[in-house]
Amino acid sequence: MDVDAVKALLEDQLQNCEFHVQGEGSHYNIAAIGDVFEGLRPVQKQQVVYAALKDRIADGSIHAVNIRTYTPAQWREQS
Repeated sequence: MDVDAVKALLEDQLQNCEFHVQGEGSHYNIAAIGDVFEGLRPVQKQQVVYAALKDRIADGSIHAVNIRTYTPAQWREQS
């Protein structure tokens, strides 16, 4: 999978979120921004993104993922 395919998969599974995807081969760095992360614990935020990728992780298309999650307010503060 390339970064565009990973991003499209995430956008399809998690509407109303913004994604920044970097990487190559089967290793990706993902920044996910959305209101869906508001009030969730860090592990829960990771689980939301992993759930969208589970089939690709299971088939080996995605091997390693580094996920950073932000609410829109956190993203504005971080930028």
